[in-house]
Amino acid sequence: MATQSLTNTLGFTQAKRLQQSMLAGWEKRLLVWMAQRTPAWINSDHLTILGFAAQLLTGLSYALARWNKFWLIAGIGFLALNWFGDSMDGTLARVRQQQRPKYGFYVDHILDSIGAVALMAGLALSGYMAPEIAAGLLVLFLLLSIQSYLATYTLGEFRMSFWSFGPTELRLLLVLGNLAVLRWPLVLHGHFRLFDVGGAIGIAGMTAMLLLFTARNTLRLYNEERIR
Repeated sequence: MATQSLTNTLGFTQAKRLQQSMLAGWEKRLLVWMAQRTPAWINSDHLTILGFAAQLLTGLSYALARWNKFWLIAGIGFLALNWFGDSMDGTLARVRQQQRPKYGFYVDHILDSIGAVALMAGLALSGYMAPEIAAGLLVLFLLLSIQSYLATYTLGEFRMSFWSFGPTELRLLLVLGNLAVLRWPLVLHGHFRLFDVGGAIGIAGMTAMLLLFTARNTLRLYNEERIR
């Protein structure tokens, strides 16, 4: 589904895409190359469904890892499928000139939110992360998403990355975490779970992002609509 530049159809706000993640340039070239070679019978909806199903399966793999740690390896495969479906749907629509801005924007992001709930629920049930840490990450992810959607409407800017980190970089961190936890489930002399430490760092970083971008956007909007 296209998370693409929003068009001015039927009052739908046109927004500038802000993608400044570390891997954005390389990833864009790869996605366009793959989209140009995708069979005609595959469309954006197929890829959206694939990405969403893969995210649900990633959450399930974390939950099952409570009884067999090698489900973490399966989770890496599901994360790869999630990247492929979630990243390729919009690219395919743009390459084929079949963009559906309102439909794509809505469906893409509601499924992302549902998928995030499934993913964090899986981590909370896995035994590798405290439920409180997983809940904190989920709340902050949803708050950052809300902030991004409000900025899309009020500022005409759709931010896809924060501080050089976007969805692809976050998936790679999860992949590295899955591999690391197979070898080192506990860190800092065995006192803390690896995913708890990583999750706490993520909570701190996401909180800082939320506060910074909220303050910056609030000040910008205040200045744009200052009462004389």
